[in-house]
Amino acid sequence: MDKIRALIVDDSSVMRKIVERSLRQAGIELEKVVEASNGAEALAALQSNVVDLILCDINMPVMDGLEFVRQVATVESAKGVPIVMITTEGSESHVVQALSAGARGYIRKPFTPDQVKEHVLPVLGKKP
Repeated sequence: MDKIRALIVDDSSVMRKIVERSLRQAGIELEKVVEASNGAEALAALQSNVVDLILCDINMPVMDGLEFVRQVATVESAKGVPIVMITTEGSESHVVQALSAGARGYIRKPFTPDQVKEHVLPVLGKKP
C-alpha cells in the first residue's frame, strides 16, 4: 500500500495520537500526519496541505465535525478526499447526518486497530 497523508481532527491531542497510532497498528503506512483541534483549524490546514484521508471527531468546539464535513466540499484541493468520522456519539442521527454531509464512514470510540483497518481501508480503495 502506498504511504498516505492523513489529517486527524479532534479536540483532544491524546485522541489524535491514539488515532495516528491505530492507523499505524492497522498497517496503514503514513507519509505525513497533519493535526487540527477543530473544524476551523482543519479547514485552514487543508489550504496548505494535500491529504489522502481525513479522520474527524464530531463533537468539537469552534466548528464541529458535521459543519467541517459540509465545509470541506468548498475546498477545491480536498474534493474527493475520503472522510471517516470518529465519534462517541451513539446516535444514529449523527452518523446519518455525517454520511449525508459527505463522510464515507465512521468509527465509534473506543476502537481497536482492527476496527480502524476495517473502516479505513475500504474508503482508500483497499481490501481490509
